[in-house]
Amino acid sequence: MIKKAADMKVDVHSEFLGGKGTLVNTHFLNKEEAAGVGRLFVKSKLSPGSSIGYHTHKGDFEVYYILSGKALVSDNGIETILEAGDSIYTPNGSSHSIANASEVDLEYIALILYDKQTV
Repeated sequence: MIKKAADMKVDVHSEFLGGKGTLVNTHFLNKEEAAGVGRLFVKSKLSPGSSIGYHTHKGDFEVYYILSGKALVSDNGIETILEAGDSIYTPNGSSHSIANASEVDLEYIALILYDKQTV
């Protein structure tokens, strides 16, 4: 199946999970197409000054893969800067957040997959 960018669902969130500014998610795969393995398959964009608030994963895990920009991430309370080509894996039961730490848009792939050990 081929999906053109113009046909992909785009969600815009303000202050997502207690964060700041605006998050834009472009869905390149939807939950129904994912054969029960996950619930989020997006390219995310955080504008300068924007963030996703600190949150805990329960029953699933999340991976961010940085495409461009600079991210300040919290991995269970430990803060680190990530750049293009870097990633963060947040397993079931762990917590994280992400913030744009630059003056340009931060773009990254975000995947949330179910933890089969808890499903």
